Order: sequence, then C-alpha cells, then structure tokens
Amino acid sequence: MSATKRPQHVAILLDGNGRWAENRRRDRTFGHLKGARVAKTMIETCAREGLTQLTLYAFSTENWLRPKAEVSFLMKLLGRHLRKERASLMKNNIRFSVIGEIHRLPDAVLVEVQRTIEETKNNTGMSLTFALSYGGRQELTEAVREIAREVAAGRLTPDQIDEKTISARLQSSFMPEPDLIIRTSGEYRLSNFMLWQAAYSELYITQTLWPDFTEEELAKALGQFNTRERRFGRTTAQVRQISIADLMRLTSPRQATV
Repeated sequence: MSATKRPQHVAILLDGNGRWAENRRRDRTFGHLKGARVAKTMIETCAREGLTQLTLYAFSTENWLRPKAEVSFLMKLLGRHLRKERASLMKNNIRFSVIGEIHRLPDAVLVEVQRTIEETKNNTGMSLTFALSYGGRQELTEAVREIAREVAAGRLTPDQIDEKTISARLQSSFMPEPDLIIRTSGEYRLSNFMLWQAAYSELYITQTLWPDFTEEELAKALGQFNTRERRFGRTTAQVRQISIADLMRLTSPRQATV
C-alpha cells in the first residue's frame, strides 16, 4: 500500500455486519463476529502503514434501540475484544481512547475500556479511538451545555464564542479532524458521526459490507484520497501556492482556544 498524500486521520463507519450475515442465512451475531476480526486486521494494517489517527465508529447512540439480545451480544463482544487485543495494541505501540457516552456501557465493559486506555496511554504510535455510544448531535449538545455553563459563571462572554470555542469543548477535541471518512455498505449518509468535524473531510463510500472489507479495499480508499484536491474553500490556483498542511493549519478551528 503506497500513498503519496497520506491522510493524517482516517475515520471508518463499520456498517453492514448484520446484512452480511443475513445474506448468508446466518444470525446477525455471526456478522458481528466477522466484523470484529476485520477491525483487528484494519487496526494493525493502519498502524503498520504509519497512519497517525484511526477512529472506528463501533456503536452509535441509536444502536441502543436495537433488539436487547443483539445489544447484549455486542457489549459482550466489545469487552472480550478489548481484553484479548490489549497485548496486540501494546505490541504495535497503539494508544487507545474512546469518545461517546461511555457511562451507558455495562460495568464489565467499562472496566475493560478504562483498563485498555490506562495500559496503552504511554504508547507513542498510532492513536486508535473507538466511538462507543457516540452521536455527533449529542457531542455538540454537550459542548453547547459546557459553553452555556461557562457563560453563566462569567468565564466566557457570548462575543467570545467562535468555532474554536466549540471545537475545544468537543469530546473529540484531542484528535485532528478526519481527513478521510470511509463508509462501508453503500449508505450515503454520516449517520450522526462527527457532524462538526466532517466539514472538510473527504468521503469515500464503498458498497462493500464491513465483514468483506480488506486491505485492498483500504488501499482503494487511500488511493482515492490521493486524487482529491483539498481546497478548503480556496481556488485551485491558491492551493498550488500553499501546502495542504498549511491549508489545514489555517482552516482548523483548533489552532487557538478560548
């Protein structure tokens, strides 16, 4: 896999596990098991290829509405996956973090999440983030609440509120905004994922269901990213006079905080 213009941050919506299993006349849980194996492969591949940040949209706030038996299986699978893969994260020097309403996770799963964060916190390689019980609207809502509390306390005035203010109070403020968002299963929507951060993300939609996603599919996505001209509102002529890194620096709302 070779990419001359490599994204700093790749985010992936892992979609299609249930349909993959149903297409094979199997229970949906079979698709989730296969999807977890694919996630392991993609994490290790991205780390090996030198990506800086990988975010996987593993469980949305809306996913809590699924049948209780499926949600229970997903939670057990998540806990088991984290417990089994901590050694691999350490071996590959990957730092693990989460975003989302993780207080909603079962206690046993939350223990595994927190233990994985703690054990990998000093790793210096790729940053891996799981979006768990996550929703972009919920993240924005909580940021607005925080800003409102600061205004009420007199630490912030309405005139001081700008894009940087909001970005700094998002739960995901510790990571760069996604350069490339990959959506599997052919759905043409963000499904409440990183709505604020995706303003200038390149989108790659593939018909491939997540359990069939391979290193070759990832290479196609990165290859497509190579062909995109990222102008960030500027003209092509302007882009040719300035590097992409400088464009991102000038455009990113995280360059200063209030």
